[in-house]
Amino acid sequence: MPTLQDQARILLRSYALSVAVWLPLSLAIGSQVYFMDRSHSLPVVLWQLLLTYAVRYLCVAILTPPLFELVIRWPLTTDVLRRSGVYCLGFVAFSCAFALLRWLFLPPWIDETLSFGPRSLGVLLNYGYGTFADLLLAYVGIVVVAHAYTYFVRGRRQEIERIELQRSLAQSELRALRAQLHPHFLFNALQGIDVLIETDPPRAHRMLTTLGSLLRTVLRHGSADLVPLREELQFLQAYVSLEQMRFGNRLKAEWHVEPSSLGSLVPQLLLQPLVENAIAHGAASAPEGGSLGFRSWLQDDRLRVEITNTVSESARCGLGMGLANTRARLRYLYSEDAQLEFAVDPNARRAVASVSLPAFCSHTARREADACALA
Repeated sequence: MPTLQDQARILLRSYALSVAVWLPLSLAIGSQVYFMDRSHSLPVVLWQLLLTYAVRYLCVAILTPPLFELVIRWPLTTDVLRRSGVYCLGFVAFSCAFALLRWLFLPPWIDETLSFGPRSLGVLLNYGYGTFADLLLAYVGIVVVAHAYTYFVRGRRQEIERIELQRSLAQSELRALRAQLHPHFLFNALQGIDVLIETDPPRAHRMLTTLGSLLRTVLRHGSADLVPLREELQFLQAYVSLEQMRFGNRLKAEWHVEPSSLGSLVPQLLLQPLVENAIAHGAASAPEGGSLGFRSWLQDDRLRVEITNTVSESARCGLGMGLANTRARLRYLYSEDAQLEFAVDPNARRAVASVSLPAFCSHTARREADACALA
């Protein structure tokens, strides 16, 4: 809720804007009337005419912010008949207030004598009904502009709320997608440890230690969506190391990483499901084992990542959760500016998952790259 000081600041700004709009109009009309009177050889004084019209439109400027407030509170969007009656009564109040302010601020201007005259009750009443047409035109103009402003502000606020809602929904979807990864990843790791705990306790112990390190990495990043590829790669290498403990010599891994790509930001745990799929449909499904390849490089201001694996003839098709999850996260984070392509070459017994992202770089990585360039 705005404080009293904030409300005072808003009120002063409203009146300053109103005066800034109406005062130039009064000067323009006063100058026009002066030149018309001079063309008819009337002995008018410029400053008197300008003062008269300036005070007249100053009264309108004083009444404009309350009229704006009336429109903002009761716009003609619903209950049109009742609110139209409110606006008719508002015009009566507007006319009376204008007449009183004009009568108080400056003595009446008398066209016959081209001078100021004495204040009287008749002059006060004349300000109310004698300027009916001019006041009605000003009143209607203010109401129309106030409605246009209200609709603009309301439409802009609705657009901001719609964007915020879409952002909140996207964040919720991202959290749900990331939450799917952890149970799936933990289940596979713990299943491998369970198999080795009786047959090879030392290896099972090393797997538990590596798994603990991986979980600490995930917790360290918390809810961060983007991390440098360097850190994501460290996580992937530790994960592959964990799987190599599980499969032994049946799993071989090759890493070809362009140093300039290490600072690029990638969604946390985006690549882990792709590596997991590569292992599941490669080394895990073939008695002779298989190989995993990881490659990253920069091209045309984009980060390219390619994950390859050998495909066994006995490999079965999965549920596609890893690919669907990854595509969904890319869509929510990058819209159409990121792509994931997956292809299988049965002749070469090779599968390739290719990811293309905008090459956003963290500030730390950019400083490191600048330091390397200077060196």
